[in-house]
Amino acid sequence: MTQTIEPGNTEVPTTPAATTPDGPAAGGHPVSPAAGAPAGHPGSILPAALKRRVPKYSDLAPLMQFKKPEFSRAARMRRASTIWDLRDIAKRRTPQAPFDYTDGAAEAEITLRRARQAFLDIEFRPGILRDVSSVDLGTEILGKPSRLPVGIAPTGFTRMMQSEGEYAGSQAAAAAGIPYTLSTMGTASIEDVAAAAPDGRNWFQLYLWTDRDRSLELIERAARAGNDTLMVTVDTAVAGARLRDVRNGMTIPPALTLKTVLDASYRPAWWFNFLTHEPLAFASLSRYTGTVADLINSMFDPTLTFADLDWLRETWQGKLVVKGIQTVDDARKVVDHGADGVVLSNHGGRQLDRAPIPFHLLPEVSAALRTDNSDAAIILDTGIMSGADIIAALALGADFTLIGRAYLYGLMAGGRAGVDRAIQILETDMLRTMALLGVSRISELTPDHVRLLPR
Repeated sequence: MTQTIEPGNTEVPTTPAATTPDGPAAGGHPVSPAAGAPAGHPGSILPAALKRRVPKYSDLAPLMQFKKPEFSRAARMRRASTIWDLRDIAKRRTPQAPFDYTDGAAEAEITLRRARQAFLDIEFRPGILRDVSSVDLGTEILGKPSRLPVGIAPTGFTRMMQSEGEYAGSQAAAAAGIPYTLSTMGTASIEDVAAAAPDGRNWFQLYLWTDRDRSLELIERAARAGNDTLMVTVDTAVAGARLRDVRNGMTIPPALTLKTVLDASYRPAWWFNFLTHEPLAFASLSRYTGTVADLINSMFDPTLTFADLDWLRETWQGKLVVKGIQTVDDARKVVDHGADGVVLSNHGGRQLDRAPIPFHLLPEVSAALRTDNSDAAIILDTGIMSGADIIAALALGADFTLIGRAYLYGLMAGGRAGVDRAIQILETDMLRTMALLGVSRISELTPDHVRLLPR
């Protein structure tokens, strides 16, 4: 039988220590407050645990556990709890020019700030009393499974950030069971990346050149190397004004000027790695010397039209994804021209400043493609710095996400171990966020889990 005790039950004494069987105290007199009893509580007795005493060594000994300082790469990675922590480590270990190339964006960098702010301007709406003892982050993207709903985006000049470059990225992605995308401007060849991560799912990102024969050669090499997805980038008719690179005198490869030599004096590990490994070689050309902007403007084709997309669709037999979509109309058009997926992206804010924010565009594109009964994949990048950002994007309609800077910060912080740590951080974030939302599978996420806050 269950007994219920109501609040304030007069049968339950409230101050046992201050009562006796015969009343308040022997003789009917109230008990005097104990020495040191809190004011306003007559009759209370100070518990022994609250009486001051001289500490004993036996009490202090368990608290005096001084750890030996650890300076290894593994220890450095363990201390990083967020992508922002990896960024801080990367900034300390990487010369200014390559760090700024990764960290910076175009012109006043308004687009990048807005993209990151977009993920902050949301409110999660959790469900309670759901069984989240087991959370599954697995999903399917472009016809194949991925253990996590995030892949590695194409990034140029990656071995300039840290000497392990694309090899670290592709191997970490393979180990995590997620796709890796090699850039046309990557600093490892298509074949070398395939050999470095033979069990990974490798995609290839293509910039269409003015020289179509060179583009066709790249497409054929990607197919022979086992890449199942071709990602064509369409937002680089000309180079964006990346002012940090201009101010740093950024060149490919980095030039040993007086400024860079001084910068190297307190980042010797980066320069030692850079100078003692094979010089930068590109996925698409053997060598290049000059500025990034000059390279883009000399190679990329500003005359691209939807007819070129049709040509790609006829040429490439695998999955075709178009990266750089920034309007609903363009998302619909590229799907109509045969794209299997779209990447909502403004190139990480590195091309047109004040460009549309992919996260803001996401609900509209998702609704439009659903209306069209399209099964095209919706992939989102730009601004992602946590696993919670990824979960928010999936809830609002993305099928998948890509990370660029987030993994490059890990690469610069610790090579392959740093990329592994970046992926681990995002996975931990996603698992925690899903559980706290009351969701155990990606398919259970809906727009009801996220509210966009007014600004």
